Amino acid sequence: MTSPLAAFEQRAKELLEPAHYDYFAGGAGDETGLAENEQAFRRLALLPRVLRDTRGRSVVTDLLGDPSAMPVFVSPTAFHRLAHPEGEWASARGVAAAGLVLVASMAGTVAIDAVTAAAREVDRDARVWFQLYLQPERAATVELIRRAERAGCTALVVTVDSPALGRRARDDRHGFHDLPVGLFAENLRGLPGTTGSAVRQIVMSPEFNWDHLARIRELTRLPLVLKGILHPEDALLAVEYGVDAILVSNHGGRQLDVASATLDALPAITAAVSGRIPIYLDGGIRRGSDVVLALALGATAVGVGRPVLWGLAVGGEKGVTEVLDTLRAELEHALTMCGIADLAELNAGLVTVRGAAARC
Repeated sequence: MTSPLAAFEQRAKELLEPAHYDYFAGGAGDETGLAENEQAFRRLALLPRVLRDTRGRSVVTDLLGDPSAMPVFVSPTAFHRLAHPEGEWASARGVAAAGLVLVASMAGTVAIDAVTAAAREVDRDARVWFQLYLQPERAATVELIRRAERAGCTALVVTVDSPALGRRARDDRHGFHDLPVGLFAENLRGLPGTTGSAVRQIVMSPEFNWDHLARIRELTRLPLVLKGILHPEDALLAVEYGVDAILVSNHGGRQLDVASATLDALPAITAAVSGRIPIYLDGGIRRGSDVVLALALGATAVGVGRPVLWGLAVGGEKGVTEVLDTLRAELEHALTMCGIADLAELNAGLVTVRGAAARC
């Protein structure tokens, strides 16, 4: 049976231009990493507790001081106007209506100040975080941070898993390497080093290192989330460099095809960090039970990306809210079925490898 979120994807595939659907849906290489993100959840099972009063439970969560209606946020994804004419405007309103934090992409087709304004049309207290790729020109990076601050963003999410762009066969097959006429990565307009209101390209560079991160830490008082951590030693370095949270992510399987599935990487990172900073995770979240599994293995909250794009393509702002409300209903149901009255009760003892008992 098709899950509700999978049904959104099927409908979105019918509506979108094939090249645009494949841009959103595709991954790097043979797409092994993309598939493994979801399959990692299917390899695990929950061990429910019974006869436990779960009335009055709340899934409201604190994310770096920002309230969230559940331990879920919207991970950064690029070019929302490929999915719907209102693009990030609609996404921001839909996420705000669901009471969640939106992480706006640096590669958005709507500028960050307009994104935060759209969110606050729905909820004056809506929270938006800004995702940043470090740029070789320091002045460009500084200006991007300042724009996020002026727009009222409440955290900065620095993506660190992109020393080069992933090799994506679907995009190559379609010849899709530039936005359609009239669409631009608006956050890159008028940056230092460009002429007037010109839009520059995002630059990926293998030169970036921990010293660059240290300079970012000095540039802003915004909470800093490091996105793209898979190795526990990098998680420890993040703590050492004063990061406020880490996001366990393999870029949705879009960068290194054979990178670990995020759920597989989570337990070792949880052990290494040992509660010193929050751990977030994205990649492969498609059901409310997936959220429960990730939280039980040490995540503080999880991010969803593609499902929000499918909701946007199908129903604009309302489609986004419907996807997120569906996920929340599934989460609450899974917690009830597991006998969980408080999110703090979730732990690795509730998780087993699927079929493990049968093999004993």
